[in-house]
Amino acid sequence: MSLTRIHNLSISLDGFGTGEPQSADAPFGHAGERLHEWMFGTRFWDAGGTAGVDNAFAERHSHGIGAEIMGANKFGPPGWQDDTAWKGWWGPNPPFHTPTFVLTHRPRPSIEMEGGTTFHFLAAAPAEALETAREAAEGRDVRIGGGPTVVRDFLAAGLVDHMHLVQVPIVLGRGVRIWDGLEALEDAYDVEAVSSPSGVTHLTFTRKAGS
Repeated sequence: MSLTRIHNLSISLDGFGTGEPQSADAPFGHAGERLHEWMFGTRFWDAGGTAGVDNAFAERHSHGIGAEIMGANKFGPPGWQDDTAWKGWWGPNPPFHTPTFVLTHRPRPSIEMEGGTTFHFLAAAPAEALETAREAAEGRDVRIGGGPTVVRDFLAAGLVDHMHLVQVPIVLGRGVRIWDGLEALEDAYDVEAVSSPSGVTHLTFTRKAGS
C-alpha cells in the first residue's frame, strides 16, 4: 500500500506551524516568511541555491507522490470560499502536479490547473479523504501538505507513515501548534534529528513496524 507522507513542514521552537492572524497579505500571519527562510536558500527552491543538507531534505518532497491533501487554510485566506474566482495562492501552474484534495466544509466544483494539478474539494474526515486520495494516486504515495491543523488531525488518527519536520530557531508565541493533543506520539515512530549549518534541525519520524 502507498505511504502517507509529510515533508518540509516548518515549526518554531515552541511548536507553531503558522502564526496569526492569517490574511491574503499574510498567509502565515505574524510569522511572515521566517519559518521558511531555510528553504529559500536551497537549490530545490532556486536554481542558484545551495546543495547541502537543507536541499537534500527539501528535495524529498516531490519523489513518488501521486496525490496531495491540504486544509482549507492552506488553499486560501479566511473567506476564500465566498470568492468563486479564487484558485489558490500559486498562480495558474501550482507546484503540486497531482490531484490535490482540499478539505473544506463548503465543497465546490473541481478546478483543473496547468501542470497536472487539479484541485478537488472534499468535506471528509481524514480516513475518508485518504482513501479518496489513494485511489487518485494510483499506487504512489499521498502527501499531507498542511497546514498544521490538518497534519495534527492525520497524526491523531494514526494515518501518517513518514513525517519530516523542520524546527526553526524562532519563538512565535502564538498561532497553530502542531503538537497539541499528540502526547507520546514519539512512541509510534523512530525519530532522527539532523542539524544544518543554516540553524534548523530536520526531524524525521518513521512509523515503527506494527504501530
